[in-house]
Amino acid sequence: MNKPRILVVGSFVMDLIVTTGRFPEAGETVLGKTYKTAPGGKGANQAVQASLLGAAVTMLGKVGNDVFGRELLDSASKAGIDVSYVLTDAEASSAVGNVQIEYRPDGSIQNRIIVVPGANNAIQKENVSFLQRAIREYDMVMLQLEIPMEINELVAGYAKAAGVPIMLNAAPAATLSDKILAGLDYISPNEYEAAALTGVKIDLYENGVDKENLKAAAEILLAKGVKNVIITLGGNGAVLVNREEFIFCPCVKNVRVEDPTAAGDSFVGAFCTGRCIGLGHAQALEFASQAAAVTVSRLGAQPSLPDIKNLRSVLKAAGNKDFGGHVLDVLQ
Repeated sequence: MNKPRILVVGSFVMDLIVTTGRFPEAGETVLGKTYKTAPGGKGANQAVQASLLGAAVTMLGKVGNDVFGRELLDSASKAGIDVSYVLTDAEASSAVGNVQIEYRPDGSIQNRIIVVPGANNAIQKENVSFLQRAIREYDMVMLQLEIPMEINELVAGYAKAAGVPIMLNAAPAATLSDKILAGLDYISPNEYEAAALTGVKIDLYENGVDKENLKAAAEILLAKGVKNVIITLGGNGAVLVNREEFIFCPCVKNVRVEDPTAAGDSFVGAFCTGRCIGLGHAQALEFASQAAAVTVSRLGAQPSLPDIKNLRSVLKAAGNKDFGGHVLDVLQ
């Protein structure tokens, strides 16, 4: 099997991770439990996940001329990513993410993240202009919203003109122009980001999802020209909606959650890889769900992402021969 070629244009962020038994209130100090750093950033996380699952990934972004920048590039390179298009900014620092993880007495886990964009916001139009010619070399382009919107719009325009499929992970929440929406093959917000984009609140229940509002939110995006809408629902699974399909993929059950930080990035990276290697929508969703389940069971962003060997063993253990067997055949 030839490796699919995926271009990721996006962010690098060094995560500073603190765990605690309780988030502090305003003006309050609490004692934490652990601290560590880990490479992250939505763009880099998704690129690493796709690369670990067998895609040939090229990353375009920007880091600072500092220790964190060098560590971020080293992590991406070790995952097999081509970082020759990643630039180093002489003035801006590398981006950092303040990740707070709360382990509650009832066993549940919550996280809060503040990202300081740093060099991610220093990407200029001239840094990506060469893609107008080069972008046709790729099987898919993956974008997120931790870099300037004008860069995303420019790259999306190049990809659309070249006929290259585009995935936009609509995170963190931001206003999107009708122009960029009209060129997207896939958009992937979570339920909160979908509500921010469409004005339709999506309620989640312990034993189900709000299908009517999911359809209503997706319809607004489809009407603007998006071909496929994927809404991730945390522990409630994910749905994919287009003009012919409404596919619900439940969350993998009985997973011990250690850190949910990179779950969405793992899901998107795996889904795009699955589609590029020939999986149908339902199979790509389940493939992505299995990858995300492994990710949340580990601490940190990129350190938690599974490689294809990990995922092969998970698929074999899942016991779904129709799904797992076909995917394993495709992944040979």
